[in-house]
Amino acid sequence: MRLRDAPGDRQTWGGSRARVYAWSVAELLFVTNPWQISSRLRVAVLRLFGAQIGPGVTFRPRTRVRFPWKLTIGADTWIGEGVWIHNQDQVKIEHDVVISQESFLTTGSHRHRSDMGLVTRPILIEAGTWVTSRCMILGGVTIGRSSLIEPMTVVQQNVPSNTVLGSDRSAYVTRPRFRQEQE
Repeated sequence: MRLRDAPGDRQTWGGSRARVYAWSVAELLFVTNPWQISSRLRVAVLRLFGAQIGPGVTFRPRTRVRFPWKLTIGADTWIGEGVWIHNQDQVKIEHDVVISQESFLTTGSHRHRSDMGLVTRPILIEAGTWVTSRCMILGGVTIGRSSLIEPMTVVQQNVPSNTVLGSDRSAYVTRPRFRQEQE
């Protein structure tokens, strides 16, 4: 299979070429820019390009959003420095969620056999969830309410509410999110 013949690419844009290119410039200047200190400015630019973002959202520097018009973020949510939302499909992050530094959310992949065609599936992160640093959330996943995803975890299937999930666990562990451990 010749990769340049693989189907998909522009079919996921959800906007005109001019809109996509204008967003690329705005993202570089106002969202990804590490010198930009204003979260309000980043949020305003994302909203200008169609992102639905609730009040009280903090958007740290060096973040990336592929298509803001496919992004919904609820109130009082924190998007940490260096987070990359590669949303070729819808990404919905509910209220009071933390997505920590360097985490990567991607809604797209490719068929590995046959024609390498692009496959996209949405992501839903429910209220009260904390995705800690350097996690990867794959398309088609729902992370349930008040869950905790431990550092460097790859999430490739749905996570039930009130669950702690870590890369070193062979199975999900459901327990109260803020428990006191006795040692």
